[in-house]
Amino acid sequence: MGRKLALLRGINVGGRVLPMAELRDLCSKLGWTEVQTYIQSGNVIFESADEPAALEASLEAALAERFGFNVPVMVRTPAQWAVYPAGNPFLEAARDEPKWLMLLVPKRPPAADAVELLKARATMGEKVGRTGDGLWIWFAGGVAGSKLSPLLIDKLVDSPATSRNHRTVMKLKEMLEA
Repeated sequence: MGRKLALLRGINVGGRVLPMAELRDLCSKLGWTEVQTYIQSGNVIFESADEPAALEASLEAALAERFGFNVPVMVRTPAQWAVYPAGNPFLEAARDEPKWLMLLVPKRPPAADAVELLKARATMGEKVGRTGDGLWIWFAGGVAGSKLSPLLIDKLVDSPATSRNHRTVMKLKEMLEA
């Protein structure tokens, strides 16, 4: 068995309601053990010997069958997750404005020019950096006014991605290491 983290994109927003108790139950029915969730945005810590790609596919299929909507799922191991905070290029923002510092976790490795493309579209003072397959965006002016929408990010990154703020990144790291 190995500890893993599953990140679900776009749940409990825009009418796509997914109660965490039901998510934990669904994951347990997939054979995952030690299933825990963190906050309502679709963060699942669990144990499984299966490979991340197989886990993503099985949870995506189960979610579509049970709830009737498609949810991209990104699974990471503790070692993969540890790379993100260790390589955070915006330490000052992490300390001073953690809710405005977002980690984007793509389903597939981002396009080679993703950082440059995102920087070119950053019009509200956003800063962009890359750590492994993750992309950090510091929304210095706040997220609300940014032109970097989820759909635009997906297009520029060339992959569906989900984001978590710095506080959540650190809490998930702590949970994975527990």
